[in-house]
Amino acid sequence: MRWARLAVGLLVLALAVGYLVRGLGDADPVGEVAELVRAMLADPAGPALAIGCYALAFALRSWAWCAVLPGLRFGQSWAALHVSLLGNHVLPLRLGEVLRVTSVLRRTELSRGPVLASAVTLRAGDLAAVVVLALLAAPALVPRLIGGWGWLLAAAGLCVAGGGVAWSWRLVRRGAALRLPSPWVVLAVVAAWGLESVVIWEVARIAGFPLSASEALAVTSVTIVVQTVAVTPGGFGSYEAAATAVLGAIGVPAGAAFGTALVTHVVKTVYALAVGAVALFAPAPSYWGWLRLPRRLPARPAREPVADDAPVVAFLPVHNEAASIGRVLARLPERVAGRPLAVVAVDDGSADDSAARAAEAGATVVAHGVNRGLGAAVRTGLADAVAHRPAAVVYLDADGEYFPEDIDSVAGPVLAGTADYVVGSRFAGEIRRMLPHRRAGNRVLTVWVRWLTRRRDLTDGQSGYRAFSPEAAAAAEIVHDYNYAQVLTLDLLAKGFAYAEVPIRYTFRDTGTSFVKLGRYLRRVVPAVHRELNADRPRGGLLRAQGSAAR
Repeated sequence: MRWARLAVGLLVLALAVGYLVRGLGDADPVGEVAELVRAMLADPAGPALAIGCYALAFALRSWAWCAVLPGLRFGQSWAALHVSLLGNHVLPLRLGEVLRVTSVLRRTELSRGPVLASAVTLRAGDLAAVVVLALLAAPALVPRLIGGWGWLLAAAGLCVAGGGVAWSWRLVRRGAALRLPSPWVVLAVVAAWGLESVVIWEVARIAGFPLSASEALAVTSVTIVVQTVAVTPGGFGSYEAAATAVLGAIGVPAGAAFGTALVTHVVKTVYALAVGAVALFAPAPSYWGWLRLPRRLPARPAREPVADDAPVVAFLPVHNEAASIGRVLARLPERVAGRPLAVVAVDDGSADDSAARAAEAGATVVAHGVNRGLGAAVRTGLADAVAHRPAAVVYLDADGEYFPEDIDSVAGPVLAGTADYVVGSRFAGEIRRMLPHRRAGNRVLTVWVRWLTRRRDLTDGQSGYRAFSPEAAAAAEIVHDYNYAQVLTLDLLAKGFAYAEVPIRYTFRDTGTSFVKLGRYLRRVVPAVHRELNADRPRGGLLRAQGSAAR
């Protein structure tokens, strides 16, 4: 079928180009187009109104789809139609039609069968409507223009429309969430084509060859019928040939007819590119899923009572930090806010004696055996800390860049009950030394995380000093082993946990090397962030977050 469609499309394109070359003769199409564009710019009110009518046509189509497909919101219907329109103008063979369905399936929880059946039914109805409208608008003109092949195409379109309705009826009989088109839906489909014809009506008026409403409808209808086998993006060539032929039959000179057809097509294409680009992202979720946290998040999960003797647990992921781990652990206090401090070192496959140094300093060592990554080490640390039934859990890098003495400040909001997830912010505190390129990188990544989370109070997205309530530590999920910083914040905020920041001190490490290399970091982190935003979360809602909060 694909090759047959391609062959028919190429044939139509070849005939269209031949017609234009022969039909224009000595006309000056470039001059006609330039003069028409100047006239439109000099009188923008009319073209703006025509574009408004074109947009209203798609609003009617969006409403019609919602009417036959219960559960489809207007915004997602509008987006799907405009994503499809964009695809048809940038992809060959009208591949944008596929995007109409995939947009809804990617962005909602609706079932594939009803979505596909409703889309086919309405699209077939569109084709049937334009055939009928063409015959009604210009009964003597259309048969002469489209000939026998045109009638065959019209009959095929009507058969497809009937097949779509039959398919929908079968699904309705089986109890699918689908409705058959009502008379109001049929009226909306017909009215949409009437509104779309306003564009060529207005362009022809500015060109100095005003059309009647029926003539404008005939031009629009015939060009749309021809577009069903368009092979080029946007049907360029075949659209101009069809519209020029109809305008010429009405009596518009060849040059003016071509100029009117081309400018009309350009206006529609500009609309498709501009509005279609917006429709890829709005409304949320985007065509690619959630790109940031939704505005509406679940309520904060309830806090359980904490035992009077519950400790604060600090865990430190360690990988080849033998030169610093002992000094870092020695600087940790024995008690935090009056509670005993238990220290856990997660040895992530160190090749040196980091684990032995940590044990000598009094930490409980949990060993991975092989290097699995910082994200995996943080996941292990959180799980081990929760097993201590803590009053609070604190995560601290083992490289000496953060001050262990600041642990009271970081754990304070959790112990006070005002926050569930606390980040120690270097940029709100004191930075004694940070390499310029790392400062710039941290700033850029923080702006990105602030956008992802919609939190203006987020000032440090990559801090290695964080605190958790027992509930947040137990609920935290880290979706990749490489790192934890962004995905952990997104995960806990999506579950409704209360966020806070406190100022901390920072200085650049004087031993060892960081695992962070910009290219590899971005290749690992960016896909993980997208996966976190969309993992187990229905495309149209927040059931994952709400379910986690309920637990």
